[in-house]
Amino acid sequence: MSELEALRERLVDPMKDIKLNLSSVLAEGGALDAAQRWGVALASAAASRHAPLTAAVLSDARAQVSAAVIEDALAAASLMAMNNVFYRFRHLVGKASYADLPARLRMTRIARPATNKMDFELFCLAVSAINACENCIRAHEDAVVNGGLTQAHVQDAIRIASTLHAAAVSLEIADVITPAEG
Repeated sequence: MSELEALRERLVDPMKDIKLNLSSVLAEGGALDAAQRWGVALASAAASRHAPLTAAVLSDARAQVSAAVIEDALAAASLMAMNNVFYRFRHLVGKASYADLPARLRMTRIARPATNKMDFELFCLAVSAINACENCIRAHEDAVVNGGLTQAHVQDAIRIASTLHAAAVSLEIADVITPAEG
């Protein structure tokens, strides 16, 4: 049994939908190829800040995709942790004067990913959706669609992001209602 499957089994009856969705969104058959599917899943797990879930997805991803995909997924989660806060602030503060100031934040990896630009942008989009940064969501969605991916790719990526985030929340709930024996 994989680490992710073992975590999935910890989801109790109130989380049955999340348990089932966790299997279905990572299965083959949608618009995403394996690199996109597992890259989005890993970036989303990392963005959801649940260490056991991140470790489980990382373990399963290593069996499915290259080290470069894993590196890009983790880089996307890390960069979006910074960018989503910065650009969400600019948007929410509602003052155009902040947009005139330089960000002065290093984000070279977005321009030079280890894999390819569109997959990296897709990973960033998934994390931005979890972090609710409207400007980043719009920018990354525009980049992937204009770069040749379809709305079906975007939809599948966001389905994965939402399910991984829900799995993180559900695992925390499961720990409260069925504490691990120690």
